[in-house]
Amino acid sequence: MVYTFKTKGICSRQITVELEGEIIKRVEFLGGCAGNTLGISQMVKGMNAKDVIKTFKGINCQGRGTSCPDQLAKALEEALDAS
Repeated sequence: MVYTFKTKGICSRQITVELEGEIIKRVEFLGGCAGNTLGISQMVKGMNAKDVIKTFKGINCQGRGTSCPDQLAKALEEALDAS
């Protein structure tokens, strides 16, 4: 399943996630800090989405109330709910 999420409050405008059941096959950020978003994408590949949600949910970037990892957690939650 491929799911596209429109981000809020971060530099990246969109996150696309590909899941096979609860396993993350691919994550792609559109925009944002390339090094960080590529690093996050590679780090979570092959992981269980629920574990990533637990780890990344609530991370705050410079007082924005959210971050790229937090928005990824939200994207994964929505993707799991939609499946």
